[in-house]
Amino acid sequence: MTLRVLITGATDGIGKVAAAELIAAGHQVWIHGRDPDKLGAVADELGTPHAWCCDLSDLVEVKLAHGQLAQTFDVLVNNAGVFKTPQPRTDQGLDARFAVNTIAPLMLAQAVIKGMPDNGRIVNLSSAAQAPVDLDALAGRSQLADDFQAYAQSKLAITQWTAHLAIHVPQLCVAVNPGSLLATKMVTEGFGVAGSDVRQGSDIIVRAATGDEFLGHSGEYFDNDAGHFAPAHPNTADVASNARVFAACDALAAVN
Repeated sequence: MTLRVLITGATDGIGKVAAAELIAAGHQVWIHGRDPDKLGAVADELGTPHAWCCDLSDLVEVKLAHGQLAQTFDVLVNNAGVFKTPQPRTDQGLDARFAVNTIAPLMLAQAVIKGMPDNGRIVNLSSAAQAPVDLDALAGRSQLADDFQAYAQSKLAITQWTAHLAIHVPQLCVAVNPGSLLATKMVTEGFGVAGSDVRQGSDIIVRAATGDEFLGHSGEYFDNDAGHFAPAHPNTADVASNARVFAACDALAAVN
């Protein structure tokens, strides 16, 4: 079966490799990037006519731009992410890590899930780095000074809203840690290391998007460092906490 897949952050790293793998398997893949020239070049390289340009740190642009996504998708892969950035605060006054890693993915999920078949999938990229979510920082009422804290909180937040959303929709919703310190631009810029083979991450994205092994695991967290489904941060076991994080993200998605 040919799937229609949207992958954010697909102009380099694990997103680009995953897109190439899915295209090679015969699926229709829409790639996303924020630089139109780079996006066009990668689309030509991968041989896909489907490209969507949007700056996910600008939630107003996200809301306007996702109206362009009239296509019905079978799979959404929220892969785009940011760790260190010279502009940690967005035009909407939010931490860029929460905007890109947490809130924009929810906006996209809410946009595409309306037309997504019941057997569709939302694959959210999480991380081994997870920290309790400061709802004031999430909402932009305070600013986290530490890049790692902001990143780790944003990744727990997306893991928590994934667990909450899975209760309320028929589609498969999973959070995936693709692997720690892979050879991506984010790892190089954030940690100054070369990283390990990105195919470790791209392969698990493809499996999460298409594989039968993920059926029956909606709302769960796959830890690719361990190679199996595993408990995420203890806060994800708190249904009320998951609901609070989802509600906070949903409110921000609605007003931007």
